[in-house]
Amino acid sequence: MSHQPTQRPVQRVTVLGSTGSVGTSTLDVIGRHPDRYSVHALTAHTSKEALLAQCLVHRPAVAVLDIEADAVWLRQALKRAGLPTEVSAGPEALCEVARDESVDCVMAAIVGSAGLLPALAAADAGKRVLLANKEALVMSGALFMEAVARSGATLLPIDSEHNAIYQCLPAQHRGGLARHGVTQLLLTASGGPFRTWCQADINQVTPEQACAHPNWSMGRKISVDSATLMNKGLELIEACWLFDAMPEQIQVVVHPQSVIHSMAAYQDGSVIAQLGNPDMRTPIAYGLAWPERIAAGVETLDLFQVARLDFEAPDEARFPCLGLARAAMQQGGGAPVILNAANEVAVEAFLQRRLGFTQIGQLVAEVLSRPSQSHADSLESVLATDQWARQQALELVTRWSA
Repeated sequence: MSHQPTQRPVQRVTVLGSTGSVGTSTLDVIGRHPDRYSVHALTAHTSKEALLAQCLVHRPAVAVLDIEADAVWLRQALKRAGLPTEVSAGPEALCEVARDESVDCVMAAIVGSAGLLPALAAADAGKRVLLANKEALVMSGALFMEAVARSGATLLPIDSEHNAIYQCLPAQHRGGLARHGVTQLLLTASGGPFRTWCQADINQVTPEQACAHPNWSMGRKISVDSATLMNKGLELIEACWLFDAMPEQIQVVVHPQSVIHSMAAYQDGSVIAQLGNPDMRTPIAYGLAWPERIAAGVETLDLFQVARLDFEAPDEARFPCLGLARAAMQQGGGAPVILNAANEVAVEAFLQRRLGFTQIGQLVAEVLSRPSQSHADSLESVLATDQWARQQALELVTRWSA
């Protein structure tokens, strides 16, 4: 008696931030499995030409851009190409394609605070949320996790470190780490491009140098965050929310090869690690197919070629942003919101050559030290705290760059 293979329903996927590095990697994986996935919506900030090229290949039902003028351009270009893709613009349009009832899965890959509302919309709608936007949890961790629990959404972390930890933990790990015998989460960090530099040289870092990551291909903002170790600080905060962990249960380990993506330590002395080549398609494929596995287009790790694995403690004197993030999470309330907002302003100012590299951490520390009535107990208070911190940071940038 022969058995016919089970026919799976095709998953409809919305990719928020489709023209960024995670978005393009997501489309690469989806394109390898046309029998399993189809694209419902693609969104971009202002990269209209890149979004047009993606629409011509993946033929989404909807495309979203940030401003209406770009949407008009894209609408006309798609009409000339004979594609029926609907084009819209603005923040509410992002939320609409994230919560659309025909969508099964949402890749939340918009960089920065702009990704918060659409990611939260997907969680509220009970979608499978592939979370590559760490700011959603940094800014509104309690609100986001409450939305996931309330709606029954499936939340799968896509950052390589959190995805690795997810794979190293028991399938049901909610309710605190200790009840599952986990004593510590080991969050690995490449150390960035300036790991071995002396303080005098770090003081002179240029935007071009900060954006040249040794292992990963990333956007400019996240590359700078990696260079300052703020990225690892944001990931520490994110890990606390994802895994019901306290900041002191998370140890950051500098691992220059970026082969071990993170680890979980257990009370019996075991340490379980997830290894792989530094390619975001691996965690993306894991999130898309979970609990199954699919081909991601990534070669299996060659341990003979790797040859050695090195580890060291992070230097928080040269890279103070990591300590600032840990302290913000320990303080709680609106502190992580302030940290994130001030950092976004500082990084943008650095990329515009209005601030020096080391001034990023100095500015964040200064804004965090200012008295505020910050809260994060509602979406309105999160957004108000975010705006307050941005205003404080912008005032400092203006003063320091004068």
